[in-house]
Amino acid sequence: MAVLDPHRLILTGENPFIRLSEKDGDPNSTDASFWRILFCPAGPGHVLYLKSELTHGGWRIFSDNIAMARWLQQTVQGMLNAELKDLTIPVHDAAFSKSGDPRYFWTEHVETHDGEISLTWYDIGEGLLIHTEPNQQPNPRPYGVCTVLVPALGTRLSVNGQQARGKSWARQREGRPFSTSALAFSESWTEPR
Repeated sequence: MAVLDPHRLILTGENPFIRLSEKDGDPNSTDASFWRILFCPAGPGHVLYLKSELTHGGWRIFSDNIAMARWLQQTVQGMLNAELKDLTIPVHDAAFSKSGDPRYFWTEHVETHDGEISLTWYDIGEGLLIHTEPNQQPNPRPYGVCTVLVPALGTRLSVNGQQARGKSWARQREGRPFSTSALAFSESWTEPR
């Protein structure tokens, strides 16, 4: 059995996300994808892609490495959410910090020219190790991923102290407890050679 993944590693880092809705099954009222990149062709850095009633229903992008944010839009993030393939969405400068213990709660802090955004995960579940290959059936995607997903039933996203409406909802993933929001640590994405 081979232990070396045969594909090209294109990024490694973290990608925790928050997806909120007011009723279970409704479209997301908040969609937040946070990245802490350790390695990718455009260098390390942080980026938050955020769409919520707190952003008046439009996408806002905050980053400390605009080249990395744009590279993600053209690759993995653009694949995960086609709306973010739009490179005309402005990228706003931001500073990033974190706090907490992922066994209990985790908070990402984003400081912008206009104020502060905070994303918090709590009511943490058991982590799942997920590994998919590029173009794997039955839902082929051009990239593969190996990640630790840690579901969070409790989440809070606020912009300048105003909290986003809605909540995260319990889900199942391959028979295991999961959520519409999760911490995603040790995340590495690959593409075919």
